[in-house]
Amino acid sequence: MDFSVLNKMCNIHAPSGSEYLMTEFLLDFIKKENKYWKTTPQIIFGGDLQDAIILVFGEPKTAIFAHMDSVGFTVGYGSKLLKIGGPQFESGYKLFGEDSQGKIECELFVDEDGEISYTYHREIERGTTLTFKCNFKEDNGYIESCFLDNRLGVFNALKIAETLENGIICFSCYEEHGGGSTQFLGKYIYENFKVKNALISDITWVTSGIQPGNGVAISMRDSGIPRRKFLNKIIKIANKSDIPYQLEVEDSGGSDGNILHKSSLPFDWCFIGAAEDNVHTPHEKVAIEDIKSMCLLYKILMKELD
Repeated sequence: MDFSVLNKMCNIHAPSGSEYLMTEFLLDFIKKENKYWKTTPQIIFGGDLQDAIILVFGEPKTAIFAHMDSVGFTVGYGSKLLKIGGPQFESGYKLFGEDSQGKIECELFVDEDGEISYTYHREIERGTTLTFKCNFKEDNGYIESCFLDNRLGVFNALKIAETLENGIICFSCYEEHGGGSTQFLGKYIYENFKVKNALISDITWVTSGIQPGNGVAISMRDSGIPRRKFLNKIIKIANKSDIPYQLEVEDSGGSDGNILHKSSLPFDWCFIGAAEDNVHTPHEKVAIEDIKSMCLLYKILMKELD
């Protein structure tokens, strides 16, 4: 499996609220590559969709949601940093961004009280967003990089797009910092295409019950609980395949699925994704075999779910 596109995406600065660079990259990529796909999708973006993108293939029954944004930091007053989402932080982490004076590469600093700030040769303009500097590695059966959550979920959706005949892919925004665009994306595809099945292409955590290399995780619950009838249908399809998978059962965490769940729309949803170590750090790590099983299971589900 070629991960060069994933590498490029992990190097794009796109924390929650600043997804526009990922949007530009994806639109350019899709317009160049879709001539090689099995089905040419309708591309919907702009206007009320803000920075989100919808791809519509054939006669859709099921939608994939993959959020484009990452965790990061906002420069506050002086050298203070404010978290975007839930990044982990240690002194010495390299951060990058850009303000009106130019590109920035600085270091994160944590004081004895746990307050976070940056060290740099000048004051960075207030409101500037900073994200981890990328050091992408493919080694010993693993991918290691910042922002695998959720550039890997986006990568999975792009792989599915290559052979997808019927379905919708939604590239959403703001997931790491409050949900954002998922409700209006859900409303749009429900009202215009009557689609009400959703698969959440996102990355979960390695835990005592979910181990790297044992297959993609099908989440039976996190802080949200999907409808059991829909979940059972997914597990039944997975059992008929030879694709390795694990069943996740957690009481915390959330995703675009939770946002759909809290909307007024009759969506069935399920979070399905590979698990990573070192969550929300510059060193997120995912087993390549789990990435492969994620892509394979999504291909089957998009064919068989109705």
